[in-house]
Amino acid sequence: MPVVPCHERYLGLPTVSGKDKKKLFQSLLDRVWNRVHGWEGKLLSKAGKEVLIKTVAQAIPNYTMSVFQLPAGTSDAINKCVARFWWGKEGGKGIHWRRWSDLCFSKKDGGLGFRDLSLFNQALLGKQGWRLMMYPDSLVARMLKAKYFPWDDFMEAELGSSPSYLWRSFLWGRELLRKGVRWRIGDGKEVRVFIDP
Repeated sequence: MPVVPCHERYLGLPTVSGKDKKKLFQSLLDRVWNRVHGWEGKLLSKAGKEVLIKTVAQAIPNYTMSVFQLPAGTSDAINKCVARFWWGKEGGKGIHWRRWSDLCFSKKDGGLGFRDLSLFNQALLGKQGWRLMMYPDSLVARMLKAKYFPWDDFMEAELGSSPSYLWRSFLWGRELLRKGVRWRIGDGKEVRVFIDP
């Protein structure tokens, strides 16, 4: 087999991350922008725009967000692109009558149910952390445990020295897990009386 020195992308995800995270995810922003820009010439009702935004524009970054924490600038740029499409009129800019964060509330709370990409990103990464805890024998869980937390569990793991961007992203998702995860004591054999809350 020919040896390839470096793959820039593998399965659509970046393999090498440098310091410029915005540049790393620029292709994701470009994909969303191209898709939304293609819809601007069409005569769409608000209901049609809502369906396109929810099912296509906000679904494009899902796979990437389930592995990496998007930089705040990237998720904000995607939100701005989608908001311009939502409020825009054909041939010109529209007035943004409400903040995008207000539109991200559920419909019963007065919003339209659009996703807040930053919060959704953290939820997807929290789900990955949950999988590390529930399936400790999986290949990725064993690999991360050997590298980052060989003597602890995922909830107690630290950042460590020279962590990868993937590991930093998982720890960001763990912050959400810590807010909602509860521990069933069961028979009490695993309780460390002086350490565990």
